[in-house]
Amino acid sequence: MSQPVTWGPPRAERADAVRNRRLLLATAREMLAEEGADKLTMDGLAERAGLGKGTVYRRFGTRAGIFHALLDDDERAFQEQVLSGPPPLGPGAPPEDRLIAYGRARIGFLIEHRENASAALDGREQVPAGSESPMSRAHIRLLLGQMPVGAADLDVLATQLTAALDGPLLLYLSAATLTRTAEHFSERFGRGWEDLIQRVCRPSAP
Repeated sequence: MSQPVTWGPPRAERADAVRNRRLLLATAREMLAEEGADKLTMDGLAERAGLGKGTVYRRFGTRAGIFHALLDDDERAFQEQVLSGPPPLGPGAPPEDRLIAYGRARIGFLIEHRENASAALDGREQVPAGSESPMSRAHIRLLLGQMPVGAADLDVLATQLTAALDGPLLLYLSAATLTRTAEHFSERFGRGWEDLIQRVCRPSAP
């Protein structure tokens, strides 16, 4: 997300801080499911969770910070699927199959989280949260290194594929369009990603 998520577990916190974080995130998810992102406020979250407003403000800083935290939490769950979930997204499948599966899963993730990504903007950022993921670049670079892609500059290729995957979904399409056709759009972009990877990874003629 726009505050980059790193590989691995989150930093250690005090037990009470962990409990409060879990409570606040669970409560925020309940409120989103019931009323939508527009109705979620810092004061409303504090009241619903039964915690002081100061606790919520220290935890998140701003309303956008709530959505950053939600996205960060979901990103870590997504990471777990990539790192240790079943193949082909997780380990155990050929690298090309994993790369295709990763792109399809990432597209679905970004579409599913588009409202939270939009709400995570705080006015200082130029692009929607989630438009660039260091995780994507690192994972794509790793898988490219396991494939016979000739003399390609793998660092540049990984950056270009990351841009092709993460960027257009949130930068070029309106929320209204995605709301009407999210499932169709996800499948269409998934097929496009698969075609792109198959073309990039096709062995060069001798």
